[in-house]
Amino acid sequence: MVEFAARHQALLDQAIAAARSRAHFSAYPEAPSGKIYGESAKADAEAAFAALLGKPFEAGETLVGDERSPFGPALGITYPAAAPATLVARAESASPAWAAADPATRAGVLLEILHRLNRDSFLMANAVMHTTGQAFVMAFQAGGPHAQDRGLEAVAYAMEELSRVPTTAAWHKPAGRDVLRMDKRFAAVPRGIGLVIGCATFPTWNGYPGIFASLATGNAVIVKPHPAAILPLALTVRTARAVLAEAGFPADIVQLAPDTPEAPIAEQLATHPAIGIVDFTGGPAFGARLRSLLAGRKPLHTEEAGINPVVLHSTADFAGLCRNLAFSLALYSGQMCTAPQNIFLSSTGMTTDEGPKSFDEVGAAIVAALDDLLSDPARAAGVLGAIQNPATLARIAAARRLGRVLRDSAPLPGEARTATPLLVEVLADAEEAWGEERFGPIAFLIRCPDADTALRLAATSTKARGAITALVHSTDDAFLARAEGAFAKAGVALSENLTGGVFVNQSAAFSDYHVSGANPAGTSCLTDAAFVANRFHIAMVRRPAAA
Repeated sequence: MVEFAARHQALLDQAIAAARSRAHFSAYPEAPSGKIYGESAKADAEAAFAALLGKPFEAGETLVGDERSPFGPALGITYPAAAPATLVARAESASPAWAAADPATRAGVLLEILHRLNRDSFLMANAVMHTTGQAFVMAFQAGGPHAQDRGLEAVAYAMEELSRVPTTAAWHKPAGRDVLRMDKRFAAVPRGIGLVIGCATFPTWNGYPGIFASLATGNAVIVKPHPAAILPLALTVRTARAVLAEAGFPADIVQLAPDTPEAPIAEQLATHPAIGIVDFTGGPAFGARLRSLLAGRKPLHTEEAGINPVVLHSTADFAGLCRNLAFSLALYSGQMCTAPQNIFLSSTGMTTDEGPKSFDEVGAAIVAALDDLLSDPARAAGVLGAIQNPATLARIAAARRLGRVLRDSAPLPGEARTATPLLVEVLADAEEAWGEERFGPIAFLIRCPDADTALRLAATSTKARGAITALVHSTDDAFLARAEGAFAKAGVALSENLTGGVFVNQSAAFSDYHVSGANPAGTSCLTDAAFVANRFHIAMVRRPAAA
């Protein structure tokens, strides 16, 4: 058995300290630089990726897979598939050894997995880029180091919670002239097999918290990727299984469970009695389906959808506001769960450092900022990436009919499936237009009677329909205070007055709480104590103390 705990203890200690302080911390370098990852890392990864194409990922009797790059070609990779009952049986057979391992040993194995995933970040970038449509730099960062940070964060939180459980206690209670004495033992018992249901846009960033939280707390894990984005999680599972075997554990502690749109297996797995925890990232329709099927019988951690709002009241940097907002609207073509959709603005406009701006002037300035950002084709391609799902193009076409088009969406030149942001002006009472998530590069500039109504509509709609992020621009401390109270009540993470290099879309591991569980955008927070604590329960044994 290879011992990894001592090798990675210092990093684990750093991660635990960072989670406590919420200060900036990143264990894995985000720059796709040969000076960091090796001068040949990029070329080696491109060759390794090319070698995967057009053949089975691993041998198997039943092979599935039909991934197609949003940048053009089909990947042609197939993956071994198994029936849900077979996957569960393998996990149950492998589970006892993992559950019996002490937390420090498990943490060491998991940090070694993350270390090796980080080493292969260039390969992961190619896999993420050609399944999700993220541009290369985003695919490297979000699919690699940022996702790895999220996995490490989950391990850190799990170790914190497990450390709160003592193994033994000598219990003494005075009882008159006597003393009652008991010896007690406590053990954290895994809740069951963890099922992680992946998404098509951020398969690793959204998948790693659930994978690593369940593993850290002693549960075996079945990873069910989205059929359109199997490869990133297949690479992850392959690495995990190799490290587990080196450490002397059964590889089936982690399994990949690919399926097809025609024969999905997520529901069968989620409802299996041996599945103790379900993590899901995706649309609200299937999220609601899972809640109905599971009916509270097992922990369900979801990140679903939201109508992320922006409220424009006033600003001391109008040009910076427009640049920052334009980038947020364009980044990955609005396919981030944190991307803004609804921009609420008083019909009278807003005060700025450039003087009063009318509603129409603000709209025109946002359009101009988008035009400037996307004027260079190479920069536009790097910001926008590609559209993951063709259905998004149909949503754009439908959204054009919902109001007055201020800026139309259009494809970039080339083979990739692309679309620039669509900006549509609507009235505040047109909630049928802006009151639901319209996933993709679609945003609404909403004409409100006044700024207070804009804030009220933004907060109440997100509480009702869900949101993960909110952004407010104001130079008025009283208005900001009202916004902070309203969005706290709505369960939305609020950003204020972003005009520089930080964007509302971004969520930093170890510092930002991503999703709150307090509105329909999701049931859990990445990452807080509650995300890991219900993945195990406490077994207690007590007996009278020996005389």
